[in-house]
Amino acid sequence: MDVLEAIRTRRHIKFFKPEPIDEALWMSWLEEAKLAPNHKMTEPWQVLVVGPETRAQLKHGQNFGDAPLVLAILAKRGQTQVERDENLMAVSCFIQNFSLLAQSHGAGIRWTSIGWTDAARETLGVGEDYEVANIIGVGYPREVPEAKPREAIANRIKRLP
Repeated sequence: MDVLEAIRTRRHIKFFKPEPIDEALWMSWLEEAKLAPNHKMTEPWQVLVVGPETRAQLKHGQNFGDAPLVLAILAKRGQTQVERDENLMAVSCFIQNFSLLAQSHGAGIRWTSIGWTDAARETLGVGEDYEVANIIGVGYPREVPEAKPREAIANRIKRLP
C-alpha cells in the first residue's frame, strides 16, 4: 500500500479482532515512526507497552475496543511552553507515522486522550519529565468504519497579501 492509499483509507478503529500483531512487526512500525519531524532532533517520545494489569487499572481500561496491544505514547516536557508545544507536535507526527504504518499492514489504531488525567499518569508511572500525549489501542479491525465527509480544503485556506 502506498502512502496516499494509507492516508485515504486510515480510520479511527473502534473494535479490534482478538488476534495479536506480531511484536517484531509493531516494533518495526515504532522504529520507522521515529523518523517523524522533531525540532532540534530532540526525539521527545517515549513508548510504554501497557500490560493487562495496568490496562485494567486505567479508568477506561475496557475502552480500547478490545485491542490486543495498548501503547501509551509520552512526550518529553519542555522547559518552556514553546518547547512543550514543539514536543507534543513531534509526538503527534510520530503517532501519525505509526498509524499509517499500521494501516499499510491491514491494522489500525484507536487514539484516546484519557492519559491526560492525573490518575492515568499515576497508573502508568509517568514522572514529571514526561506527559502522556495519547494512549492508543492497536490491532486488526473487526470492522472498518466508512469515511466521514470532510470539508473541502479550499474552505480552510486564507491567502495573505
